Amino acid sequence: MNNGFLSRFVTREDGAVTVDWVVLTAGIVGLCLYAYWQIEISTKELAQATATAIYNEE
Repeated sequence: MNNGFLSRFVTREDGAVTVDWVVLTAGIVGLCLYAYWQIEISTKELAQATATAIYNEE
């Protein structure tokens, strides 16, 4: 009985697609977070430069 269960468990591929989607989704989320982080840094630097320029003109 155990031998039949083990051989069926090893040969089934039902969960393989789910694992692929989880890995793909994690990669996409990671790339989105990285892009957000880069945009946030650039925006803060631009805002600081703009504030400095406005302050120095007065």
